[in-house]
Amino acid sequence: MSSRLAQLEEKLAQPLSAELSSRRLNFEEGVYLYTEAPTDWLKIQANKQREMRHGQKSFYNRNIHFEPTNKCVYACKFCAFYRKPTANEADGAWDYSFENLAETLSRYPQNQLTEIHITGGVHPERGVEYGEKLCRFIKELRPHIHIKAFTAVEISFFARKSGCSISEALARLRDAGLGSLPGGGAEIFDPEIRRKIAGAKAPAHQWLEVHECAHHLGIASNATILYGHIEQYSHRVSHMLQLRELQDKTSGFNAFIPLRYRNENNALSGFPEASPEEDLRNYAISRLLLDNIPHLKAYWVMLGLELAAESMDYGVDDLDGTVDDSTKIYSMAGGIEHPGLNSAGLEQLIRKRNREPIERDSLYQPILSNVKLLPN
Repeated sequence: MSSRLAQLEEKLAQPLSAELSSRRLNFEEGVYLYTEAPTDWLKIQANKQREMRHGQKSFYNRNIHFEPTNKCVYACKFCAFYRKPTANEADGAWDYSFENLAETLSRYPQNQLTEIHITGGVHPERGVEYGEKLCRFIKELRPHIHIKAFTAVEISFFARKSGCSISEALARLRDAGLGSLPGGGAEIFDPEIRRKIAGAKAPAHQWLEVHECAHHLGIASNATILYGHIEQYSHRVSHMLQLRELQDKTSGFNAFIPLRYRNENNALSGFPEASPEEDLRNYAISRLLLDNIPHLKAYWVMLGLELAAESMDYGVDDLDGTVDDSTKIYSMAGGIEHPGLNSAGLEQLIRKRNREPIERDSLYQPILSNVKLLPN
């Protein structure tokens, strides 16, 4: 082992209760891990950190997604989901109604789902009033379901459209039933790279502002990164350290979710995707750098089941949820075409890696329940 790796291993071995500034990795060390650290070493170190936090537990939940529209004012180059605001059904665009959502929810008995995950395009005609109505509609149908909804990009547009502050928009959504925020829209924080792949989309400082405001209002959230396109390792490290800095201030992030760029049906399709080994290395380094975000999630819909299962040996402790064929964002870009599992399927996947499956709620509290999703 090189002396540099030995020094890093000694640093990482300090207990989690130690002063973070004395044990946490810095920018240069993060880049070094990407460029020099052997994959086996990263696997061992990330698994140690995972087990220090969670032992053998691996989490999942019973959720579905709702994607109200794919019409969007932003035309991100990596997005296969996007359609112009003027597009119609023949162009592959959609606008799902509240009645469409009610029909979807009617397929599930009460208490069969614990979470509904809502993200979609940034529709030019929708402000915070739309979000309020949607949250209230869901709560009338399913009072106990957790609503994890609206990316920071959507919320910043809601606020601008409705002429209110971000904090006011979030408070109104919370009062209407919003439970937490997903992590989408973060993409990559570096301004130049973000501009090249996401154009006029809300800048990084605004994404961070939305999540900071949410945390101060008692709304927990997740965080993401989109990797494997035109960014460099330094951009990934900088992105994660900005998340770590915000988490130091607010402690509001529940989980970090690295999202691999998929290269079908979008303007960046000429770029190859990250390899499975790169995916696993990225998870491991994420676990080592983000010492203050408790959970690391592998979104199996993006990765595929086998690689998601393997990621549990590289620092991952959460596999997301059942999904039940309710999302198109990744399938349109080359992911699993009809993603859906029941609880038994996820638990079996977890046990195959000698981990202990734990059903959780959206805030990572364990659920003791015999209610399972019906076979897909």
